[in-house]
Amino acid sequence: MQSLGPTVPSPSMLKILCHSISNYGLRSVYTGLSASLMRQMTYSLVRLGSYEEMKRLMSENGRASPSAGKLLLAAGVAGGLGGIAGNPADILLVRMASDSVRPPEKRYNYRNAITGLISLVKEDGQKGLARGLGTNTTRAVLMNTSQVGSYDFFKTTLLQYPIPLVNYQFHDGFFLHVVASFAAGTCGTTVCSPADVIRTRIMGSSGKASPIEVLVRSLREEGPAFMFKGWTPAWMRLGPNTVLMFVFFEQLKRGWSSLVTS
Repeated sequence: MQSLGPTVPSPSMLKILCHSISNYGLRSVYTGLSASLMRQMTYSLVRLGSYEEMKRLMSENGRASPSAGKLLLAAGVAGGLGGIAGNPADILLVRMASDSVRPPEKRYNYRNAITGLISLVKEDGQKGLARGLGTNTTRAVLMNTSQVGSYDFFKTTLLQYPIPLVNYQFHDGFFLHVVASFAAGTCGTTVCSPADVIRTRIMGSSGKASPIEVLVRSLREEGPAFMFKGWTPAWMRLGPNTVLMFVFFEQLKRGWSSLVTS
């Protein structure tokens, strides 16, 4: 949906889903799965690992817990590193996921992430791996700050203050992790939507338009609303992803701490 320009009627998420299943079968729902896994093993691994290490360094040797500003800065730096590491996989994911709405002669037809990566280098050279790098890195900084940084913010705030009206006090546990991660996922989807749309259009194209050119053209032809095109499916993906990621991450951290201290 984010890759569709103003000349294409804007279909609903349900229409696209039904079209994909009726024309390409149930497997089409998982188009780009290999690229998505490659992306998680590069982008997510780097951004989460580097953020946790920065947080550990800021609070070791008896130092006070880092401030919200320092945590947001660390999240931004870690997000930028993750964006650089995951850029090639992001290009493959965008192209594979948008192939079904392209004319047959403009499809990339990557069978999987590995063959797609080889084709990308053959056709565009090593520079092709950096297509949309600036926009993708900006998006990664925004995502890590608004998702990972806000998760720590929501978690700390909910632990410090009771919920108004019902006077409910959260404790560090499963329910807190679910609520804080749900809020972080919603925050991340909203903050990153404009950069997501521009990034998708750059990576999905074969031209050489700059982010500014894409932004100006889209604003002129579609208006400001284009920046939130595809927000609902983006939230439906990122919301559950964020909840599961942080819930499992918290359990893994606890398990690892228990293993190290035992």
